[in-house]
Amino acid sequence: MSTTIVIADDHAVVREGIRGLLRLDPSFTVLAEAENGEATVAMVREHRPDVLLLDLMMPGMGDAAQSMISIIRKASPDSHIMILTSSDDDQLAFSAIEAGARSFLLKSMRGEHLLSAIHAAANGTPTLHPLVAQRILNSIRNPQPRQVDDLTARELEVLRCLAEGGSNAKIAAQLNITEKTVKAHLGSVMSKLDLSDRTEAVAYAWRAGLMKP
Repeated sequence: MSTTIVIADDHAVVREGIRGLLRLDPSFTVLAEAENGEATVAMVREHRPDVLLLDLMMPGMGDAAQSMISIIRKASPDSHIMILTSSDDDQLAFSAIEAGARSFLLKSMRGEHLLSAIHAAANGTPTLHPLVAQRILNSIRNPQPRQVDDLTARELEVLRCLAEGGSNAKIAAQLNITEKTVKAHLGSVMSKLDLSDRTEAVAYAWRAGLMKP
């Protein structure tokens, strides 16, 4: 049975190289290619591939990579999202995996290892590059504490307002600041406390004792 694949990378030479490698295995079928985030979502939605080979450094991704992966998952829940990128940044890897990527590989790997990883993905088995896997293990063994003390007074105010159920507009009106400023403060709070979304931020505020019962 053929394993269907979509290749998403902004460099044509990389896509050509991957396509040439995949031709070595007749069980792989490349359905489409994409060169940016928007095209990737469209191709995945149209073809619903077994495996998506996704570069996180494409135009339209960047800081939005985590939300883009979430969108892709909703567009095709059964597709195995396999990150294939040149960056081994820890936060990038953690964010991608948290968002729903099931495999994380680096472009420095050998071709035969990529083919093996795609076969594993087709069988539902994730693959992590050894460097990424080791860093994840290290972070679990030595978790960095998330400190409320790292937040500024204004960031604490924004977090409390959020935990009270405030929208960005409501928080802005309550604190007499712009919605853009609220968004910036929330982004800083998420980064400092290593939180992925507003729901986690609200839960953290209550667990940390910032709110009155």
